[in-house]
Amino acid sequence: MILRMWSARSTTEKAEEYVRFVTTKIFPPLREIKGHRGAYLLRRSAPESVEFVVLTLWDSMEAIREFAGADTDKAVVEPPARAVLTSFDQLVKHFEVVHSPEPKVE
Repeated sequence: MILRMWSARSTTEKAEEYVRFVTTKIFPPLREIKGHRGAYLLRRSAPESVEFVVLTLWDSMEAIREFAGADTDKAVVEPPARAVLTSFDQLVKHFEVVHSPEPKVE
């Protein structure tokens, strides 16, 4: 499994707008891509801004290409997101997942 990581910043005033956009317009279509395993949106308040980290999980780089295109290291940042972000990574980082939690069996 591969984890794709990207980060960005927004103003305190625009942060909720970014959250709504990502959770309603970006994450739902990802579920339709074969090999997509989930997505996380992390948020942290910083002085005078809000920092976001987006983590997505994928079966393979081929699955990531279905989302990101041929240049998998380039960040995919849609215009509505750009409009509410003050800065963002131009490139993403990919990590091979070498351990993950076991599902809890009850």
